[in-house]
Amino acid sequence: MFKAESGSARFSSATATNAAPGQPSADRANGRGSAPGDVGFVGLGRMGTAMAKNLATAGHRVIAYVRRPQQMGTLLALGLKPTIDLVDLFGCEVVISMLPDDDAVREVALGHQGHKGLIAGLAPGAIHLSMSTISTAAASQLASAHARCGQGYVAAPVFGNPDAAKARQLFIVAAGAPVDVERCRPLLDQLGQRTFVVGNDPAHANLIKLMGNMLTATALEMLGETVALIRKRGLDPSRFIELLTSTMFGGRAHRIYGERIVAQDYAAGFALPLVLKDVRLAGRGGKRGSTDALGERGARPIADRNCARLRGSGLDRARPDRRRRGRRNAIAIHGALSGARASFPTTHLRRFVASPGGAAVKPIFWSRR
Repeated sequence: MFKAESGSARFSSATATNAAPGQPSADRANGRGSAPGDVGFVGLGRMGTAMAKNLATAGHRVIAYVRRPQQMGTLLALGLKPTIDLVDLFGCEVVISMLPDDDAVREVALGHQGHKGLIAGLAPGAIHLSMSTISTAAASQLASAHARCGQGYVAAPVFGNPDAAKARQLFIVAAGAPVDVERCRPLLDQLGQRTFVVGNDPAHANLIKLMGNMLTATALEMLGETVALIRKRGLDPSRFIELLTSTMFGGRAHRIYGERIVAQDYAAGFALPLVLKDVRLAGRGGKRGSTDALGERGARPIADRNCARLRGSGLDRARPDRRRRGRRNAIAIHGALSGARASFPTTHLRRFVASPGGAAVKPIFWSRR
């Protein structure tokens, strides 16, 4: 059974091991370097910046690693201690990563081009708290590598957008060794409204997050399709969404995204390249040599082809007018989702689009061959 828990003792260096910490690259008195009790943070995008700021506001000394020096002024103004040298995080008791994909997390953890990563640099007993949405394979690999060096690894991906991160309203799914999860719990409590502990295997937290993102992507796609049909038939989409979310579809995804689709608000909350990345990872969630959670042998080629089509079209980079972008994004997402056999086991997905004459609604069935 999953456990939803909150509340714990204050985060303190007293929980750290007595092993010697990693050597900082500069004098801590000058605002750089780190020591047990400090929190390292890697991945200062919109989500990461909001989360790191909340930790600093709660009283933690947060050492924030960034690649671009021009970011440092902004982060310093938020109460963080920015650095462009990952070595400055090696003395931290806990280092949080909030990065976009497997490659980025592996580079930080395992090192890159002769530079040490967290696994080589952190002290025994330190914890890598990975809050990124990554594959189950990457989570297992990193957990094993940290364990060989006497370090902890906790996977704690989050449900929520940057606004939720700012308001400390994230839902967190955590898994790892119980003692490591408990040491991280005060930080998790300061980042989100609720933490679900789902077991000892970090990969399980990432699997659950990927399944959740698959459901969100599917809901987003279907909401866009149904609202388009309602509009085409001359009905009021706001009344339609109100009816659905007041009856059978009252979940957060349907309510929040339904209202935004009705308002034609296409500001990215779940960016398309990340949607497609998560759909692909969800299709690879099973163990090697087996059919995975979403029917890997069928889902992977479809998702891969659509990701390649997206990159080739430039839709992952282009910023056309909002309405056109929203329609294109729905098409691209639909193409990826159409390969998810387990989600739609008996029927093809159907997409309603206006016919050239503008008078009819035409169903299009996507092939899964």
